Amino acid sequence: MRRGELYRVFKPHSRETKRHRIFVIVSRQVLIASKFSTVICAPIYSAYHGLSTQVPLGIEDGMKQECCVHCDELISLPKSNLTQFISSLRPIKLRLLDRALASALEIQVENLATE
Repeated sequence: MRRGELYRVFKPHSRETKRHRIFVIVSRQVLIASKFSTVICAPIYSAYHGLSTQVPLGIEDGMKQECCVHCDELISLPKSNLTQFISSLRPIKLRLLDRALASALEIQVENLATE
């Protein structure tokens, strides 16, 4: 299990209207590798509004259609629920994810230079 991996999760919480949702792991790798039973994830939705807190994904990212990561909706999920691996984000998408997370958390990060 690594940061940037996408997993299909069935009924991640009681408020979920769909049978399953895809999430990307955003926790630091040291936490993922630790004995903690949960990791922080961001959901993936089909709606894309062009917000700085969203990362667009497509077929080239292992998705069936155009969609995006929503970093404004972080959630802690049990590692045991992350069993259906979809794909891993490419390095460019990981950098975009870093920027989107920094924006969502209002963190000024100097080393997240624009491409």
